[in-house]
Amino acid sequence: MSYLADPETRIGHTHLKVSDLERSITWYRDVLGLELMQRYGSSAAFLSAGGYHHHLGLNTWHSKNGPRPAGNATGLYHVAFLYPTRAALAKAVANVLAKGVPLDGAADHGVSEAIYFQDPDGNGIELYRDRAPEDWPRDQSGELAMVNAPLDIEELVSHA
Repeated sequence: MSYLADPETRIGHTHLKVSDLERSITWYRDVLGLELMQRYGSSAAFLSAGGYHHHLGLNTWHSKNGPRPAGNATGLYHVAFLYPTRAALAKAVANVLAKGVPLDGAADHGVSEAIYFQDPDGNGIELYRDRAPEDWPRDQSGELAMVNAPLDIEELVSHA
């Protein structure tokens, strides 16, 4: 039998390479509402929601003044921010839209509702909320049956 990770394992914080640290701190603060927790000299910063030491690290160690990566380059597809309720997700999306950030897409996956866009460096961002497991779509055999249906952004934001 192959190794299986402990079921209590969680994926922790994310560190992103950015080209302009100050611009990125401002963007993540103003668009996503994250708090600056600490700076690491002039080349890194750590931000969080709710006072945690950091959910997101930003650094320019190998990327200061660098170009946006090509769309077909390897690397991080997106970092996902999980919101506890539909109302919390709606408020976050309403703020993203109010800040003029263009969306790349939005989807109802059956198990979750997700909105996609990019930060100033082209890093993919997903804001989402999970549905309760008992509400997840299942096929006739009971297997999970995720979907990729359109998500009505206006309807979602009306819950903000």
